[in-house]
Amino acid sequence: MNPGTLVIRADASIAIGTGHVMRCLALAQAWRDSGGVVLFAAAELTAAIVHRLTNEGMEIADLRLESGSGRDAHELAALARDRHAIWVVVDGYQFDLAYQRTIKDTGLRLLFIDDTGQCGPYCADIVLNQNAYATEEMYLDRDPSTKLLLGPNYALLRTEFAGWREWRRDFVPVARRLLITMGGSDPENCTARVINAVQSIDLKGLEINIAIGGSNPHVESLHALVSRFPRDIRLEVGVNNMAELMARADLAISAAGSTCYELALLQVPMVLLALADNQVPTARALANARAAIDAGWFATFNEERFTSLLRNVITDRELRRSLAQRARRLVDGLGAHRVCQLLLHNDAAQREASPRLQVGIC
Repeated sequence: MNPGTLVIRADASIAIGTGHVMRCLALAQAWRDSGGVVLFAAAELTAAIVHRLTNEGMEIADLRLESGSGRDAHELAALARDRHAIWVVVDGYQFDLAYQRTIKDTGLRLLFIDDTGQCGPYCADIVLNQNAYATEEMYLDRDPSTKLLLGPNYALLRTEFAGWREWRRDFVPVARRLLITMGGSDPENCTARVINAVQSIDLKGLEINIAIGGSNPHVESLHALVSRFPRDIRLEVGVNNMAELMARADLAISAAGSTCYELALLQVPMVLLALADNQVPTARALANARAAIDAGWFATFNEERFTSLLRNVITDRELRRSLAQRARRLVDGLGAHRVCQLLLHNDAAQREASPRLQVGIC
């Protein structure tokens, strides 16, 4: 079967972050590995994301219009028809029922990648919510024919993580190597406050690795901040070896976005901070599954309370082991391949979309 062209509609900016595009990149890689071609269509992309997609060999169409508008939908449909695409993927909170209907009315098939359940009514052929809190009740307002793919079984992880599926972690008595990763853009510079908090922990031998996206607007100030500390601390910008950084870490302090599912695969114990409204349910769901520590909403960040929590996790090997093992049970690293195959084989999609992954306490 020739997969043909997959058209993906997603945006990235400092304000909305880069997560929509980066998880779509995982699906794009899986589609390309199946022999297909991928076209990303965007109204807005950061320079770093353009560079990443270009290096991945992805084609980009610059729509230059109001994202989520009627014109956006019509131009996307026309673009997909010109490329003889069958499937269109949209990932973003601006794609409402009218937008979905415009795509569907042209005869195209539509996959909607979602997090909130608040973009309905939904008429897409498939709605994918990869999050640990996803339930069918979030999508009661949908067409009878709309199929649901719910839970981390469908987590979209990029190909760089594929080689780590069989890897197993050793848990040291005291965590020494800390990874800080607060998202692709981090407009409020939460990274700086986390660095200051970690630096105040009075434990010898801590090695701190900070990974920030190439779309982060605070690179210079973060470099200046890091240079003031004598501790073993490194700042890495726009890394393409995130899986390796995670594998080296004994503990991660992370925003509660899609990165959580990457950390889960690599069995990295997680302390999570919600930097946006849509991250709150992820942190809570993983904490309820005892797969992560929920450090709360960053707007109420308290450095003293955070460092006390962090110190406890650093020195408790059995807690870290338990968190990591429970997280790993949620994610197998095959989500992007699984979704790709469902798109390629519609009969299989109808069979596989019926079971709902319900995440509970393991």
